[in-house]
Parts: sequence; C-alpha cells; structure tokens
Amino acid sequence: MSSKVLLTISGNQPADLRKQIADGHRPLTDYVAMADHFPADLIDYQRAQEQASWFGRLLHRLGGNNLLLAWVCFQLRGQYDLIFTDGEQIGLPLAFLLKLFGGSKRPAHFMIVHILSTRSKQMLLDYLGLATHIDIFFVYSTWQQTFIRERWGQPEEKVQFTPFMVDHRFFAVDQVDPDEPIDGFVKPDQPLVCAVGLEFRDYPTLLAAVDGLNCHVVIAAGSPWSKRSDSTAGQKIPENVTVRKFSQYELRQIYAMSEFLVMPLYDVNFQAGVTALLEAMSMQLAVVCSRTPGQTDVVIDKKSGIYVPPSDVQALREAMQYLLDHPDQCRAMGDAGRNIIEDDMSLDRYVARFQAEVGKISKD
Repeated sequence: MSSKVLLTISGNQPADLRKQIADGHRPLTDYVAMADHFPADLIDYQRAQEQASWFGRLLHRLGGNNLLLAWVCFQLRGQYDLIFTDGEQIGLPLAFLLKLFGGSKRPAHFMIVHILSTRSKQMLLDYLGLATHIDIFFVYSTWQQTFIRERWGQPEEKVQFTPFMVDHRFFAVDQVDPDEPIDGFVKPDQPLVCAVGLEFRDYPTLLAAVDGLNCHVVIAAGSPWSKRSDSTAGQKIPENVTVRKFSQYELRQIYAMSEFLVMPLYDVNFQAGVTALLEAMSMQLAVVCSRTPGQTDVVIDKKSGIYVPPSDVQALREAMQYLLDHPDQCRAMGDAGRNIIEDDMSLDRYVARFQAEVGKISKD
C-alpha cells in the first residue's frame, strides 16, 4: 500500500498549468511530475490561505506565506505518512512545529535544501535542534551536503546529494523552430551569446568582459523565484548587449539562437545558476561558468564547458573568445552537455531518486 504524501509548492500553481504544459507553452514542473509519480497532494500558498483558521491568518500576517504554509502542513500532519517540503523556508518552521507540538508520532519529513549555511539558518538548527525532525535533507550542492553532515553530525544516508533537473523534453533543439520570431527581439548579425537569471549573477563583470567583443550578448535578467535585484541596473550597457526579460517559451528560442551560455556568478556556496545551466545544456549549448564553491557539480570543465574564476574580467573574456574562435569544440561541448542531462539530470532521473526514498516510507 502506498504512503500518503503532501508536497509543498513555494508559490501559487496556475489554474491552467497542466494545459500550458500539454500545449507545449512551458516545461513540466518538478512538483507536477513528483505529484503524479508518488502520488502526492499538492499544497501551495493559495490552498494554504483557503484552509487557514484565524490563527493561520494571524501567522500569515506575522510571517508571510511560508510560515502559513508550514502551519497548514502541520495541521494536516495526521492525514499523511510523509510531508515533503520544497525548501528550507517551509521545512525549517515545519520541523520546529513538529518538534515542539507534534508529539511522538509524526509523519516523515523530507526537505529540499538550497542553502543552510547562512548565519540565521545555522542558528535555528544549532539552538533548536531541528535536524531531529527532518528525516532526509536533499541537497543540490555537494558543498552544502558536506557542510550539513559536518556541522550537525548527520549520517550520510540522511543528507543526500540530488542533482537538480530540467525537463529535457521541453528544452530540446528539436522542439524549436529556429526561424520563429520573438516579439521585440531580432537576432543580430553577430554570433549570439546568452546569459540568464538573477540569483547572485555578476553581470557587472560580464558587461566589462564583453565590451567590444565580436558577439552580441542577450542578458535575460529575470527569474520567477529570485528576489534578487538585477545587477545590470545602473551599469553602462555596451552596444553589443541587450537586457530584457523573456517567457520560458521565448527563452527556449533564445537558447536555440545562441552559440553558448555565460553564467557569471558571485562567489557563493550554493547552486546559484543551476536552472539556466541545465536548460542551456539540455539545448546543447556549451557553458562558461564561474567556478564557485557551490557551483561545481554541473559543468565538467573542458568537456561540457569552461570554468573561470569569479569576478575575473579577463578570464571570462578569454573563455568566451575561445569558444567563439573554436565553433566545432563549442558544439562538441554542447553535445556532451545534452548527454549529461539525459544520463543524470533529467526530470525523470530527479523524480526517480525521490520515488526510491518515498517507496521506503511505504514499506515501513
């Protein structure tokens, strides 16, 4: 008999999401794929607000959507064998509630981890002992995996490195008509290079590196989840650079037009940039990426892309020039990246890893 699973969504699921996916207008989301395979019930901000009592509404005013979502999950704990939280912003308050008020019998709790090495999160886990009420930490960065194991003395099986994923069926070159126009954007005569996202992007370094380079760089400075500001703001934008936002459908077209992706990152210790890296690799693009402590688990240097030191204008420029000067090698790296996605970082593989652990709960 399968276990009953509740899966959180740190956001609101569009009412027509499945139609958008079926129509090919957006990729299959991880939470929809997980919900279909486990299976699981989904709960997002909107559903949590609909189920909130007066106390839940008070928590919402005090702590926002994530605290409310954690509270509603706690209230529903008796109906489920497993609560799967999609980030520590929900998982940590839920662990606190389970520890203080959940009693001896509780559902299993799996938590996806983005970054636990910030001071505030360390203090929560240090002083409240919340690790006792998180049964598995699923981490996207081996740096974070090692940090959690060593900081809180967690066994290997409890802190599992889980490579991030991409819908490799949506982000595929055979899904794109290279001549399809994008509203308000015309492909330049120069080779096109793309940079994508907001989270800890070092766009000032990129802008300095590409000034005068024989290519056109489009910076898709947008993200559906990052609260970071656009680091191109206030910068001098070179003539060979375009900065604008794109839908995921349009972004796939940009990847198809591009020679390779550039991922300039500040020196961070978590997987900043992973979504765009995987999308680009799935679209058979080589990548140039800052080698940060947290971003060492996706690119294979000199095979699927090139690593450069963070904030090094000259090294970034030289890596980009190398790929522009060696198009055959650039394409070979792109092909290697697609193979890596299919072998280890597809949405199918991602869900299967979680499915294996959910299945163990079913057998207990």
